[in-house]
Amino acid sequence: MTASTSPEYWIFGYGSLIYKPPDNFDRAVPGYIVNHIRRFWQSSNDHRGTPEAPGRVVTLIKRDFYDALPTPDHHPEPPGNKVWGIAYRIRADVADQVRRDLDHREKNGYTVEEVDFHFHGASDEDSDVDPTGKDVIKTRKCSVYIGTPDNEAFVGNVETPEQLARHILQSCGPSGENREYLYRLHDSLLELHPDARDFHIQELVRLAKAIEKEEGLGKGN
Repeated sequence: MTASTSPEYWIFGYGSLIYKPPDNFDRAVPGYIVNHIRRFWQSSNDHRGTPEAPGRVVTLIKRDFYDALPTPDHHPEPPGNKVWGIAYRIRADVADQVRRDLDHREKNGYTVEEVDFHFHGASDEDSDVDPTGKDVIKTRKCSVYIGTPDNEAFVGNVETPEQLARHILQSCGPSGENREYLYRLHDSLLELHPDARDFHIQELVRLAKAIEKEEGLGKGN
């Protein structure tokens, strides 16, 4: 294996990487990025759906693209224009292998971009500390996998919230039921930080559980 050219590799997880982290990380720090919106606007035919019946997973929408949408988004924006998640630090000696593993995991339409990740509540190793001892948020460049609007798996806001919740409930793939992905992501964000709530995901969970109860589509998580 070729040695990594960088001393370490940082990857930002905002979807399943929050509750199913990459291998060989030696730090996991909560925080957020800005100028992006997290939405269930990416289809999944390899994890939470099939080629015949793709599921739905999250991607990041850049702010300028989101603001120019021809069809209004029915979900409220995230608090403070922040997308919360976890930044993982990967050791340099295994960074190349982890990149290859993630490339395979995120092969259904995702590409790698760089974002400015804002550490929150990190240790002294990650955050500058002022004389009073209070953490000062620190920013670091992180890689992130994004399903951009020009990838073939991007679906955008073609469904109402109710239709999207129903689609998720009815989808299943090699990695399990699509609803499990939604519910685990929702719960993981609640556990991550009080400010990490995502109104889009909260509304989808509310709608999905209501449909489950009304139509007997299976137990919620």
